[in-house]
Formats: sequence, structure tokens, C-alpha cells
Amino acid sequence: MERETTFLGHPIGLSFLFGTEMWERFCYYGMRAILTYYMVDFLFLHGEPQHVLFYGTIKSVMESMYGPLGPQPLAALIYGLYTASTYLTGVIGGVLADRVLGQRWCVVIGAVTMAAGEFLLTSPAMFFIGLLVLVLGAGMIKPNLTTQVGGLYKEGDSRIDSAYSIFYVGVNLGALIAPIICGRLAESPPGQPPHWHYGFAAAGVGMLIGLAIFLIGMRRLPPDVRSRRIMAEAKGGSAVSKLTKRDKQAVLALFLVAFCNLFFWGCYEQQGISIALMAQNNTNLSTWFGTLQPADVQSFNPFFIFTLTPAIIALWARQARRGREPSPVTKMAIGCFATALCFGMLIIPSMSVDAGQKVTVLWLVAAMAIQTVGELYLSPVGLSLFSRASPAKVASVMMGVNFLSNFAGNYMAGYLGSFWSGMPKTHFFTMIAGISAVTSLAIFALSRLLNPILAEDRGGLDAQAALQTEPAGPPLA
Repeated sequence: MERETTFLGHPIGLSFLFGTEMWERFCYYGMRAILTYYMVDFLFLHGEPQHVLFYGTIKSVMESMYGPLGPQPLAALIYGLYTASTYLTGVIGGVLADRVLGQRWCVVIGAVTMAAGEFLLTSPAMFFIGLLVLVLGAGMIKPNLTTQVGGLYKEGDSRIDSAYSIFYVGVNLGALIAPIICGRLAESPPGQPPHWHYGFAAAGVGMLIGLAIFLIGMRRLPPDVRSRRIMAEAKGGSAVSKLTKRDKQAVLALFLVAFCNLFFWGCYEQQGISIALMAQNNTNLSTWFGTLQPADVQSFNPFFIFTLTPAIIALWARQARRGREPSPVTKMAIGCFATALCFGMLIIPSMSVDAGQKVTVLWLVAAMAIQTVGELYLSPVGLSLFSRASPAKVASVMMGVNFLSNFAGNYMAGYLGSFWSGMPKTHFFTMIAGISAVTSLAIFALSRLLNPILAEDRGGLDAQAALQTEPAGPPLA
């Protein structure tokens, strides 16, 4: 029976996944937009905040690895460790979905947990506990929402790439509005302490809205990988067969892609650390439309996602008609090269920053536009690649591996960001641009080896018969 296609020519389930992901990203990016400022300007500002539970222990551990840490380097390392950990737990969330709970229950549990974490952050004393709870919740949601997008489509359906692009718009719609709303709620009139708790609470409310959307649309979503595997077992299907030699080659190739991607994310995630601090301390935020808040700069990237995505998709379609569209791995190399251009360009205004001058916000606008091109060539392409090339038996686990590169990259971002206050800004941006350029060259070199292995679609193929016969409203697990 043909699925109903009422959301931009796609299965209606995509609209619910789109809405859930949008609000989950609102929760994540709303908190992230104010996290560095919260630590540097408030939580760690006056020496040793012993009222924050576990502060002394965590700082001691950090200093045992990195030496004495002031508020900014400590905040950068905590930021990097937090954002990294949300991706590391994605591997655990993938295993739980594939083997125990199913993707749907993982999303529900993760959403409730993330909302609870945001509400815990409204109390300074509960800061590190709130971060831990958020990490656990994000790990349950991240791989299991994303993988369900691919499950909406049958083998060979050409709409899957555009589906992930639409899904990625949902990601960035949440990321666009979150810093504006949460950042302004956290601000306060001059002379009064910032209302940080309002910003965190708003992020928690956003996650609850996403949970409501998911629950409403649950019966429109694809069967869980676990449900399909159980059905195939009952029918004597092949979903429980061992990985073939070709499957193992695809898994190894995807691991290589994930390893290269971590360097991209280490540079990309400077948006929330060094770029955020540059916006706050070294940038003239006055514009024709009024004066921006530092957190508003975090909305530049998702804004360009909306404006540049149609042009990028049109370019790929034109290249495909001419038989010249780059392979997914080659697109990722192009994405890393664009990131190198972004930070290489920032070397120019950093000369003025090193001389004690503030620079126009237009430099950050231009940098984020270039960075967004790089992101569009790497991130949604990577999601599609991992969905299509992963053997169905380990679909959620391999999506977790994709997010594992985000884990390592975010941790690297925190480490690199810790040099911001102690290094000339020209040297800092030269370092970031160099890492991105070398990564681009490495992926280009690997593309000839990886392209043949990753050429065929493998995700979800083992369970297509079960997928076509699954009833409209399967059990949650």
C-alpha cells in the first residue's frame, strides 16, 4: 500500500520527525547559545563557586590534565566535554534502540530526560548534574530520530537525499530561533543580574513541545529496526543473518569517514566558543537594524542554512543531470575546504583584534556564510550516507558511530578553544584553518578508496518485506 505523501511530496511521518527534531534542536542550541557566557560571566566569575556541586572535583581533574585554568579556558573545556558527551552517548542510545527498547521509546525517554536536564540548570548548584542529565537524554534521541527518516522510504527511493535535506532544515529552524529567544530571556536590564534561568527553562519547554509532536505523530512513523528484526525472525527472514564481507567493508569505510569528520567538527564547533567570545568582546554588534546581542551571532549559521540550502540542492541537481555530481565522500572533502576558507578569512580581522580594536560584525556574517556552505556539503550528506550505506542489522549503531565523530570533534573543539584567551587571534585562526585544510586533503585522498565501497545503498534493505507488511500502528518497542 502506497504511503500518503502530504508533506512536501514525502511521507507524512517526515513532518512529525521534522517537528520533533526542530524542538529538540531548539532545546540543545538554546542552552548552548548561553552556556559559555553563563560560565565565564557568572558561574566561574568570582573565584571558586563552591555552591556549585562537584565544582572543586571537576576543576581539579581538568587542571591535572591541562594545568592551572582560568574561567575562560575552564569554560571552554567544559563546553567541549559537554557537547562531545552528547554524541558519545549516541552510540549507547543506538545500541539500546537496536537491541532493547526500540527507536520510539528511546526518543520518548530521551525527550523527558533532556527537558529535566534543562530545568535542573535553572539552579546554579545543580549545574553539573543538569549537564549530565542532558548528555544522557541527548544520547537517546540523536541517533534514533535521524535513523527513522531513512526508514520512511523503500529500497531505491530517490527521495531520501532530499528528505534528509528537509530534515536538516528542521534542525536549523530550531537552531535559528533558539539563540534569539533563549539569549534574550537570559538577558536583563543594565544593573540587574542576567535571568539565566529563564533561558534554560525556555529550552526545557521547547523539548516538551517536541515530545508532544512526536507522541501525536507516532503512528505515522516507520517501524523500529528492532520491530522489523523480530518480525523477520518470526518469518524466517534474513534480518538476523551475519554481516557479509561487503557489509563489513561498508562498516570499515564508514568508520574511516567518521574519523576524518571529527577534525571538521573540532573546527566547526568553535562557533560556540571562540566565535561566541569574539562576538561578545571584539566585535561591534551595531547594525542598520539595531544592536545585536552576542548570542544572536549563533543564529547566523542556521539563517544561512535556510537561504543557501535551495541553491546547493539546485547545484547538485544540475550536476547530476550532467553526470558530474560529486560523490558523498567528495562532497565532505569540499565541506572541509570551505571551513578552511572560513577561518582563513578570519585571520584578516583578527589582526585588528590583536591590535586592540573591535571589528565589524560583517566579518562574522561572511565567515558564517562560508562555514554554512561547508556544513551543507558535509553534515546532511553524512547523515544520508550513513543511513544508506549501513547494513540494516546495525543501522542505529552506525548512526551512533557517525555521531561518535561529533563526540571527538566537540572534545577537540573545547581543547582548541581553551587557547583563545592566551594566544594571538591571528595564530588561533591560522591553526583552525590549517586543521581544516589538512582534513580536506585527507578526505580527497581517501575518496577513491571509499567511493566504490559506499556506492550501493545498504540501509534497511534486509527488512523491506517486513517493512511493507508492518501494520500502520506497530507497538512502541
